[in-house]
Parts: sequence; structure tokens; C-alpha cells
Amino acid sequence: MAGSAVSVVAGLSKSQLAYLWIKERIAKQEFTPGYRLVLGTIANELDMSVVPVREAVRQLEAEGLITFERNVGARVAMVDDSQYRFAMEAITVVESAATALAARSLTVDDIRHARAVNEVMTRSLTRFDPRSFSALNQEFHHILYSRCPNPRLLEIVEAEWARLAPMRDSIFAFVPGRAQESVREHEDILVLIEGGAPVRDVEDAVRRHRAGTLTAYLAHEHPDEARAASSLDTSTTTKE
Repeated sequence: MAGSAVSVVAGLSKSQLAYLWIKERIAKQEFTPGYRLVLGTIANELDMSVVPVREAVRQLEAEGLITFERNVGARVAMVDDSQYRFAMEAITVVESAATALAARSLTVDDIRHARAVNEVMTRSLTRFDPRSFSALNQEFHHILYSRCPNPRLLEIVEAEWARLAPMRDSIFAFVPGRAQESVREHEDILVLIEGGAPVRDVEDAVRRHRAGTLTAYLAHEHPDEARAASSLDTSTTTKE
């Protein structure tokens, strides 16, 4: 997006425009982890001075998306693998439990809404945008667990997702192939809930689904750690 195009957005300051411009490129993986941000180059691209760009970088630094080092400058933050892994392990457990508890309280309209969201996600695969897909993914799951009768469990789920906010918007950029599997698994979960499946079956399906995303990420970034994450999958093989 050229500076002249950015400038037509009404109601935003130059620093806000620079903030959105940089953040969008991080989300789309145009600026990948470790990428060095040259403030002067960005300022020229956006047809503004370096001052608002510097302000935008400071805001992104506060959000954890950018790091700044003396004599090095601003860089896109590296993915904190430990934070992501630990948070996803927690989410896998608590969100699956919350969804299972909510299953009996979901209405026909809730299921219809969730399926409509998943259909939009499916159609979006042809012109895949990780950030919008992640937002839809979050909406889908929120519909399913939001009727959980345990407020403490809901609080924990929301807190863990808030912890992952900086990375959540772009996780599917790391593992785009996982998106196709994800929408299929969403439908499987909906079918279980619609059919009145045992609560444990719903919980296991959501747990496998969430663990699958973590496993896919680790297999992409750290193949040696993927096997450890797969232990979250509750499926077992029984030998007769």
C-alpha cells in the first residue's frame, strides 16, 4: 500500500496509519520474525516523516510484536515458542472442557451460527488470509464454549487467548495447510454436538482439534518437539 493510498483513510493519525501498515505486514508474514525494520524506508513508503513511524514502532514494541536493541534497531519479534506451547497446552485442556460443558446449552441458532462461520472459513481457503481466518476461527470456538456454565473456566480460557493475542492473528501463516484440516474438524465437532454425543466425546474431539494445531506448528518450526505435543491427543490404539 503506497503512502498516497494510506493517506485517504479518514480519522487516523499518521502514527496510527504507520502502526496498522506495519502490523498488517507482520500478520501477513511479509515482515517475518527477525526482519529488520528500517524506519526511514517505511517513512518514505508511507510518505511521512520518521517521527510517526517511530511512535508506531514503540506501540508495536509494547504489544510484543517488535523488539528494539541498541546498535541493532527495530526487528520483528521472534516467536516465543515456549509461551505459545505452554498457552496452547493450557487452552487445549480448558477450552475442550468448557466446550463440552456448554454443549447441552447450545441452541439451534448457536449451531447454525457456528456452521455459517465455518462455511465462510471454508470459502476463504481459496484466497487465504491468515489474519482473517484466525479471527473467524476464534469466533467459531467462542460460539461453542461461551455457554459454559462454569464462569471460572470461561475466565481461564479467555485469559489464555489474551496471552496469545500477538501471535494468534498470524499462526495460520506458519501452518496454512492446517487451515483445511481445521474446517473439517469443526464440522465433525458440530455433528457430535447436534447428535447429542456424550460430553466426553465432545471434549475429546475439541482436544484433538486444538492439539492438532500445536502439533502442526511444532512440526513446522521444531520437528523434534512435535512428538511431545502429540501426547495431548487423547486418541489411543487398543491392541486385541
